[in-house]
Amino acid sequence: MGQHFLASGRILNRIAAAAELTPEDLVVEIGPGMGALTRHLLDQAGRVVAVEVDTHLATTLPARLGNPASLTVLEADARYVDLSSLALPAQQYKVAANLPYYAANPIVRRFLEADHQPALMVLTLQQEVAASMAAAPGKMTMLSVAVQYYAHASIVCAVPPSAFRPPPKVTSAVVKLVLLPAPAVNVDDTGRFFRLVRAGFSAPRKQLRNSLGHGLALDGGVIDNLLVQAEVDGKRRAETLTLAEWAALYRAWSALAPAGVP
Repeated sequence: MGQHFLASGRILNRIAAAAELTPEDLVVEIGPGMGALTRHLLDQAGRVVAVEVDTHLATTLPARLGNPASLTVLEADARYVDLSSLALPAQQYKVAANLPYYAANPIVRRFLEADHQPALMVLTLQQEVAASMAAAPGKMTMLSVAVQYYAHASIVCAVPPSAFRPPPKVTSAVVKLVLLPAPAVNVDDTGRFFRLVRAGFSAPRKQLRNSLGHGLALDGGVIDNLLVQAEVDGKRRAETLTLAEWAALYRAWSALAPAGVP
């Protein structure tokens, strides 16, 4: 299935340390593979639930690790697994994962948007994806806004191809997401807020005035009014905006709705 198994003891130690584990912790591990990270998690956490899509890896993992009583293995695709099967509704949990590149975004999104969110997530991802999650205004992307709406993101370390068996063709990075007690900005409709943000990034090389007009299918006069109300310069690009500025744009957009703005 094209797996690349993380084998560097130094990087595995960094991941476990970033998870800030205690014997009281429940950790959900996505993609345990051969169990290299799982060993570290079992040593430091009270219980580990490992979600593995590969049948052979899932069925052989417990024996490979000595059949620990604190390990539960679920053979499932983390993009579709019932999240309520991983932790009880009132139970705090953390996530650690070496995510496959093709499935990283939908998996992260599922946990961020879940009714029962983890306390934190420590993820090994393609370096460009990790950098985008943790980006500051000036280098923001749609992914940056989507992640930082729910969590504080920071880079733990870079991971060279040599840390994997077999080595991938790209550099990876470990990113830490600490879930916020409430979304980073106060908006009354999360789905509609992200519709606006997607519109802003619909033509990221263009000025914000043009990309919003294109993405929302509104004429320039309406967009100019919206930008004035939000106190945002329409000559800027979407990548430069803070979450607070996106929220201001959203509130201005919502205020225009009675006048016929969809």
